Amino acid sequence: MKWRGDIGGNSDPAYPVSCGLTAFVRARTIVAACMSSPNRLYLLLGLGALLFLNSCGESQDNTAKIYQIGSRVEVGHLIYTVFETEWLPQIGAGDTARVPKNRFFLIRLTAVNSGSEELDVPNVSLVDDHGETAEELQDGEQVPQWIGFVRRAKPADSVSGNVVFDAAPKHYRLRVTDENGEKAAMVDIPLNFNADMPPAAPPSSGVGSPTDFKSSPVKK
Repeated sequence: MKWRGDIGGNSDPAYPVSCGLTAFVRARTIVAACMSSPNRLYLLLGLGALLFLNSCGESQDNTAKIYQIGSRVEVGHLIYTVFETEWLPQIGAGDTARVPKNRFFLIRLTAVNSGSEELDVPNVSLVDDHGETAEELQDGEQVPQWIGFVRRAKPADSVSGNVVFDAAPKHYRLRVTDENGEKAAMVDIPLNFNADMPPAAPPSSGVGSPTDFKSSPVKK
């Protein structure tokens, strides 16, 4: 994907060209409609609508508050806490083992419903330093303590467990949202310094594979 830096010299990596082109098409349509109208008030209204629509390039992620692992993250009526992370070269063993395209990345979290009604707990995503995203996997087969893909929580209740991604080992932020998927917050996920090591055969002593990297659990 090309970024806005490829057009007019602006190098904002959060604004893809596709969004800019969409805004241009909208602008042309709105201006044409306004100029054909005898009422110039429509011109002002049209320009206001253009400014609003053009905000698609200004991602709310740029202004989302950033938290650390273990912090209480409140967005809307949902309260998230991320406890620990783990990189895995595969899930399971033998012929039934699941092998990722990159690495499996497990994040253990909990989401509490602080509202008075049953709420959806939206899916989360990873955002790297360049604004590229990795979406949560829908298949939780063999994932330990999988939190599930479709999640709901009753008032004062919570959902907890591991979400799983197939992602390249690097620094990420976990994007969590409110029950409507509108308001967002970020949880900084430091890269474990061993996470980019190549897979290796497990030792015969029965000790876990050196490629199973796990962050230190956060004390509750």
